Amino acid sequence: MVSALGSTSDDWVGVLAAAGIFAVLIVIVWQVAATWRARLAAAREKQYQELAEKCARLLEENAELQRRTVAELLQVREATSAMEKMMREVG
Repeated sequence: MVSALGSTSDDWVGVLAAAGIFAVLIVIVWQVAATWRARLAAAREKQYQELAEKCARLLEENAELQRRTVAELLQVREATSAMEKMMREVG
């Protein structure tokens, strides 16, 4: 009987050792996955930041284009008004 109890206790030690190894492996896999997710999130954040900067730059360029277009339109209106006035005076 003693040998049966000794054998049972050895079995429990083996089971506990295997469970401990599996627990350590699970923690390692969990941490690797968490690190991988964090890297992906950082990469997405960087891409988002680059996209936001590009949008801001394009908005500034668009505003400058709009300002120049308005200035040119005002010049065309002034020239058209001057021609209309001249044609009224001549005609």
